[in-house]
Amino acid sequence: MLALRLARGAHPLVLTRRLLVAAAAAGVGFLLLCTLGYAVGHPERSSASVLRLLWCLLPLAATVQFAVAVARTDPSTRPRPGLSAVGLGPARLTAIAAASTAVSCTLGSMVALLFYLHLRGDITGLPFDGAAAELLAADQPIPLAAALTLLAVVPVVAATAAGLALRPRPAPAEPEGAEKPVPSGLPWGVALIAVGLAVETYAGRGGGGDGLPLPGRFDGNPAGVLAGWVLTACGLAMAGPGITHGCGRLLQAVRPGATRLLAGRVLMDESRRIGRPLGVVSAVLSGALATANLHETGSGAFGPLTGLGAALILACTTATLLTAALESRQSRTHTTEALLRIGAPPTALRTAAMMRAGVLLAVFLPLTWLVAELAALPLTG
Repeated sequence: MLALRLARGAHPLVLTRRLLVAAAAAGVGFLLLCTLGYAVGHPERSSASVLRLLWCLLPLAATVQFAVAVARTDPSTRPRPGLSAVGLGPARLTAIAAASTAVSCTLGSMVALLFYLHLRGDITGLPFDGAAAELLAADQPIPLAAALTLLAVVPVVAATAAGLALRPRPAPAEPEGAEKPVPSGLPWGVALIAVGLAVETYAGRGGGGDGLPLPGRFDGNPAGVLAGWVLTACGLAMAGPGITHGCGRLLQAVRPGATRLLAGRVLMDESRRIGRPLGVVSAVLSGALATANLHETGSGAFGPLTGLGAALILACTTATLLTAALESRQSRTHTTEALLRIGAPPTALRTAAMMRAGVLLAVFLPLTWLVAELAALPLTG
């Protein structure tokens, strides 16, 4: 009840972010129900149904990442003076954040169920009644227990992830004069990218393998190619913080002024917070570019459910990056106010922000394009 009261009295921007989480959960729930409908309508293709269900893990992971990012920026779950005196300590606030995430995702799952039943023709009186009856196996009854279990996956996983991400942690002890822990995932990320490209090249040149059946009609490429893409995407996500930290060092190279020092130091301090979402967005964009190259050469075809899943992944990862940037800005509020009090011009702060955005684009855009070209090369020629 406390989570519901906090949600009702929240700022409109906070409510908008929660509604976006609900919309993403509705999209994933609809994909899961469509997979269930395929399994009910094609009982002889059990292996294809399992693979379609596994493919839904990518939109699910993107939605959970977005839900956790929204929970981290929720002002109602941020520790404030006096809350511990009324029983709202860090552990209780973490529980409230998890409950709020579960409420938003449950709302989305309910919307997905209603929309699914409407397209099947089970709910009438609205436009497009039964518009996808054949695709959703409307002639077969829905296994209620299976449907409810699939719809519960997103709220349970998102709430658990939010609780684990926001749980109270003791501050690590650091020796005096020591610099903060440089992100250590860059070598592992580069290794994963190389392994993913190697697996994809081997699978693409080997050929002859069965295509991986996905929601829609994207089934013309060997399963090893898609496994290589997943490894490459994981490598980019792991290397993101290290690349961002390196961008901060690059800004401070060769006799930097005050503005470049400020921009570089902020990038280094926030490399973990914005680097991973940035690496995930780079991975998604590289996959989208590689897929577009395959589509132009006639190597694949895309159905509506494949497009829905891809749109969910792209939208959720982009929204996660924007939310992480907002969280980074909120964490620097006291520093920004202190700089303004001592006379720092606002134009210097805006210039530093533009420098940070510029160096990130200058590094990540060519990297995304290069990975996309290397990923599509084994299948296009």
